[in-house]
Amino acid sequence: MTTLIAQMEAAAGRAAERIRAAVSGAGGPGGDVAEAMAYAAEGGKGLRAFLVEESAKIFGATDASGPAAAIEAMHAYSLAHDDLPCMDDDDLRRGRPTLHKRWDEATAVLAGDGLQSLAFALAADVRATAEARLGLVTSLAEAAGIHGMVGGQAMDIAAETAPEPLTLPQIERLQAGKTGALLSWAAMAGARIAGEDPAPFAAYGAALGLGFQIADDLLDVEGDAATLGKATGKDAHAGKATFVSLLGVEGARARAAELAEAAEAAISPYGVKALPLRDAARFAISRDR
Repeated sequence: MTTLIAQMEAAAGRAAERIRAAVSGAGGPGGDVAEAMAYAAEGGKGLRAFLVEESAKIFGATDASGPAAAIEAMHAYSLAHDDLPCMDDDDLRRGRPTLHKRWDEATAVLAGDGLQSLAFALAADVRATAEARLGLVTSLAEAAGIHGMVGGQAMDIAAETAPEPLTLPQIERLQAGKTGALLSWAAMAGARIAGEDPAPFAAYGAALGLGFQIADDLLDVEGDAATLGKATGKDAHAGKATFVSLLGVEGARARAAELAEAAEAAISPYGVKALPLRDAARFAISRDR
């Protein structure tokens, strides 16, 4: 697991460096926004970039740095906006002040906007056919939009004031968009670059995404804020229905283990080439941050 974490951190570093290079040179008032964009992309786990790179290696693609940086840029945008006072109103992200605390709300909004736009350019910056590059861009738009992450976030906000807590199927549908859509895009990127069938990786990503969210729910209950780099206990305080509130701690942990097994089974036909992705599925449910 230590090796896997080091590999993910290296992938995160490569993505952050690519994003910083893309925004370098902005002057005047735009300089703060460019710096905020680079800042937002730093310090992540690197799971999404790692999934892109390792799924590409399965098909012999040696450079997937553009799509890997793209998914980290899209994820960083979502966090920058999610942390805003009008959304989750968080002061800390990855152990550092959130963008609106480090700068101001306008800079945080614009930095998120800039990262989202940059993500599409980076997704297309890969050695592949025109059809494959178009597929990467259009599928990223789908995963990030109303039928994916944005839709899931909207459901999450609506649930906070709903008269009844969400049911388990509703939470699974919500999290498949909010958390799972971008993870699934990352897992499918390698197949799309190579023009191969992404279906096994879609199944892998769907299971991994739900397992990842269950781990998040467990960490919100049991995690250490200093290790996580963000506040804990927010879901319970808000009275939100989560996998833990519906299944209990042990039930949620058992469900996460089932999902990790399902993720591994989906990519088992790729044998040893898929070992890094199998390790990533196990990491997703057992991490401490």
